[in-house]
Amino acid sequence: MNIIDELNWRGAINQQTDADGLKKLVSNNSISLYCGVDPTGDSMHIGHLIPFMMMKRFELAGHHPYILIGGATGSIGDPSGRKSERQLQTMEKVQHNVDALSAQMQKLFGGESDISFVNNYDWLSKLSLLDFLRDYGKLFNINTMLAKDIVASRLDVGISFTEFAYQILQSVDFLTLNQNYHVQLQIGGADQWGNITSGIDLIHKVQGADAEVYGLTIPLMLKADGTKFGKTAGGAIWLDPKKTSPYEFYQFWLNQDDRDVIKYLKYFTFLDPDEIATIEKSLKEHPEDRLAQRRLAEEVTRFVHSEAALEVAQKISKILFSGDVDLLSVDEVQDAFGKAPSVEIGSKPADIITLLVDTKIESSKRQAREDVTNGAITVNGSRVMDIDQVINPSDKFEGKFVIVRRGKKNYFLAHVQS
Repeated sequence: MNIIDELNWRGAINQQTDADGLKKLVSNNSISLYCGVDPTGDSMHIGHLIPFMMMKRFELAGHHPYILIGGATGSIGDPSGRKSERQLQTMEKVQHNVDALSAQMQKLFGGESDISFVNNYDWLSKLSLLDFLRDYGKLFNINTMLAKDIVASRLDVGISFTEFAYQILQSVDFLTLNQNYHVQLQIGGADQWGNITSGIDLIHKVQGADAEVYGLTIPLMLKADGTKFGKTAGGAIWLDPKKTSPYEFYQFWLNQDDRDVIKYLKYFTFLDPDEIATIEKSLKEHPEDRLAQRRLAEEVTRFVHSEAALEVAQKISKILFSGDVDLLSVDEVQDAFGKAPSVEIGSKPADIITLLVDTKIESSKRQAREDVTNGAITVNGSRVMDIDQVINPSDKFEGKFVIVRRGKKNYFLAHVQS
């Protein structure tokens, strides 16, 4: 299957500058392409993952992707999708983020010989103001720039010259990569269309109208209920395991709606059409098996975090389902309960009723006694039914945690204070 046909089948294309021309080019040639990410934070979230998985698909189809970390543009700030000016970060913070994102990209794609990494600070930092204005600013028409959606959407509230000039810098990126590495295609999110077309216009002015360069954007991803994909009540789903543990990451994918899961299998996995068709059939005939969600969670967790991390996530999931939390290691407790309600307790032994009431796990002694005698309370995986039972915080998990469950699903993590 041609790479463009595959991307269309996966529903991964929003706009193209020349669909027929690009399809012809990639059908007959191995091309170089790029996608960039600005270091506005020290981790990507799953929304960032989509275009870079497209880069991987191109690599598997025999093309050469360039992943650009925006060490220069990240110090300026892209106005795309924003209603106000971005707070500028210090250059030290930008460099910290560059290092973090570079390491993250290397982990995801660094083992591939056909994927290259570049940083636009290497060329944009060498531009003087006069060079910028003479060599590039002269080639951009203000009226055209004002008509770009990313700028037009900000005119009512105002936009600084710094953010207004962002599209020139990104255009210089495309031109530089085209001149130095013969990059012919830029990929980006739907909000990058204006920046991408600006880059193509610049290349045509500098290299000539017959320069063969293209742009492609991915759709804005929405869930079946119309809300934005990737956001949860607990915030963004990060690729950094310190921000979102592999267990939490795995659970996010495992809990996807039946209406969305096949779309996500197409977007976020490298499963072929035949296998996805088989999974889709299972979803329709036996939705209770949740085969589609399990395969999605397995594939994406393995790709982002590793096979070992997937196995740990599955182990934690199985243990929490069974309630045998005493089988967890200290590190696994932290992964499993990172976003569970947490309380603090002292290191001295206390009776179960006092522990439940002092931590506000139970609202009153009466309710605590009732839940204990009814068998609704477990501590570290063991059911407690004696209202006089004493809980020793040092008994499990190296004396660091006590895990309390009320009912079947309400877990609380007690941090033991020395």
